[in-house]
Amino acid sequence: MTEQTSRKIVLASRPKGRPSAENFRLETGPVPTPADGEVLVQVKYLSLDPYMRGRMSDAKSYAEPTKIGEVMEGGTVAEVLESRHANFKKGDLVLARGGWQTHAVVKGDAIRKIDTGSEPISTAVGVLGMPGFTAYAGLLTIGQPQAGETVVVAAATGPVGSAVGQIARLKGARAVGIAGGAKKCALLRDKFGFDVAIDHHAPDFAEQLKAACPDGIDVYFENVGGKVWEAVSPLLNNFARIPVCGLVAEYNASGQAEGPDRLPRLMRDVLSKRLTIRGFIQIDFKDQMPQFEKEMKAWLADGSVKYVEDVVDGLENAPEAFIGLLEGKNFGKLVIKVS
Repeated sequence: MTEQTSRKIVLASRPKGRPSAENFRLETGPVPTPADGEVLVQVKYLSLDPYMRGRMSDAKSYAEPTKIGEVMEGGTVAEVLESRHANFKKGDLVLARGGWQTHAVVKGDAIRKIDTGSEPISTAVGVLGMPGFTAYAGLLTIGQPQAGETVVVAAATGPVGSAVGQIARLKGARAVGIAGGAKKCALLRDKFGFDVAIDHHAPDFAEQLKAACPDGIDVYFENVGGKVWEAVSPLLNNFARIPVCGLVAEYNASGQAEGPDRLPRLMRDVLSKRLTIRGFIQIDFKDQMPQFEKEMKAWLADGSVKYVEDVVDGLENAPEAFIGLLEGKNFGKLVIKVS
């Protein structure tokens, strides 16, 4: 039976530094009604991702910030409850920007049906969705790993980082993963098949990274920034490629970083080592989506790529889970089971 009440989590206030529970508010209301060309969906799974921290801020960025009182942004797997669009019918499972809520009205032209093959439908917002595609497009288009090269990736147990390392190995490169804690490092080696796993909490982290990359670093897939970048940058080879996907270590910063200005050194390295540093948003490469889906489904089917999901039950638990995500508490792709 369809719920008669819709629940949603809205942005109650903008965080200053680390988000807290007070920045979110749970509201209830009637289930909305779709207009012509729209579809009413019930959210099954909500994806939680680091980019959402940027949407909570009103600083200028590549996307409009969430307004105070608006539903938090997010990709979802959802079921069609009512359709006023010719391409969808009741019961269809779709990928939609439904946000942090139990029900959403979305434009039919902005959603698509889900086909995850034999994989759980939650993977449509994970390894077969935006995170997997981010890894695929960023690594292969910008990183361009070659056989025998060394690829280093930070936040390596996350849905993006774990896919980066596995795809790098499929291309014949060495995969060096950086993660926080012994359990995550074990996951990198035992589940995802990385050649080397390094704990960034280790007091000799920089020395361990140097030892793991005796021939330097050819591709660094940047998810973190901060002290990890500081350890990586001296090891970059000539013509190294750096796809910049995220800077999670900086997301909660409330002002300029303390310490010396390192920009001159970076620019000297860019020139002398002929580095390629390119920031990207996965939508930049949307024309590659069909090829990604074909290849990733094949890799999943034959076991070449593996994934881990961290499923939290209940929409009301999304704020706490999201705060934990920014602190690295999740293991694998973090999703909220909404209904």
